[in-house]
Amino acid sequence: MRIAIVGCGQLSRMLALAGIPMGIQFSFVNDNGAPDTVCVDGLGIIANWQAGDSAAELFEQLGRPDCVTVEKEQLDVSLLLALEAHCPVYPNSLAVSACQNRHREKQLLQQLGIPASPYTVGESASATLTSLSLPLVAKSCSEGYDGKNQWVIRNAQDAAEFDAACAGDDYIIEQWIPFEREVSQVSVRGRDGTICHYPLAENTHTAGILSRSIAPAPDVNPAMVLQAQDYMQRLLEELDYVGVLAMECFVTPSQLLVNELAPRVHNSGHWTQSGSVTSQFENHVRAVAGLPLGRTRMHGVAGMINLIGTAQAPLQAMSGNCTVHWYNKSVRAGRKLGHVNFSADNLAELQAEMARFTASAGDTILL
Repeated sequence: MRIAIVGCGQLSRMLALAGIPMGIQFSFVNDNGAPDTVCVDGLGIIANWQAGDSAAELFEQLGRPDCVTVEKEQLDVSLLLALEAHCPVYPNSLAVSACQNRHREKQLLQQLGIPASPYTVGESASATLTSLSLPLVAKSCSEGYDGKNQWVIRNAQDAAEFDAACAGDDYIIEQWIPFEREVSQVSVRGRDGTICHYPLAENTHTAGILSRSIAPAPDVNPAMVLQAQDYMQRLLEELDYVGVLAMECFVTPSQLLVNELAPRVHNSGHWTQSGSVTSQFENHVRAVAGLPLGRTRMHGVAGMINLIGTAQAPLQAMSGNCTVHWYNKSVRAGRKLGHVNFSADNLAELQAEMARFTASAGDTILL
């Protein structure tokens, strides 16, 4: 079997590394003309594509894959539509299209009765002040991730300045949510409709970028777990989704609000590589390949620390309780260059190990 992945980043790398031991071959689509494909170099065919190129020719260049999947949502959906004429695409183009645009994502959540923050679309920030209260968060409908293309509006002057700078741009304006913490639900659905859920993870962000995750999220009400799984099941079934889907949520005193969706394996699920019987990467490969899903039961507790902007993997800080995953990407400030997974028998031990690693790594990591 051969699986083609749209994208040549670290998620494609980890998907291939999970699937190659099963005898699956991989190909990769470099769809944005990136000169740097080092993450997937040596793992399979790399084919270049840009808008206007023949999908039929691309399919041949990729080695006539049995199916196509994606490592990102910010892509040209017309490529997926064209490839669907040659082989199955998982997740389907409808799911990717819904998740790559914040307005369409909000509409999907609203249609399914899944709570999210109140918002306006197509209105100025000043006009939004008549229906929503300060503070507000303006977000680009597309190309907004890791805190990019987002603005916090705290007063009328901020609103006026945002309107002057972004008039006519495609954005939504959301009510700021005074959340207690952020959690994410990572789940997977197979071709046969089987759904498996990983435990909720608690996430910490720094400057809008995920810096660490802990799973299972501490002190979680069982009702919240069921609520997250219910939201996820509705989404997976509505979209006829195949593969891993991630859902980031705000925890509030009264309910769980969905912040955003990602139609792919997700940074907040990296801990599954050592913390779960089957990682999110292997389960995504199993799902799109039509194989039985692996168990999502955890080994004790697990954590993850992102390596952001660091020049090299902090190998000197390793211990027997952690594993380093380095992406081989060129170094750039604010760029995710690797991550470290941690495992322990209990939460106190996990937190102590993550603190020890951070102290030992020192200035070689940015959190």
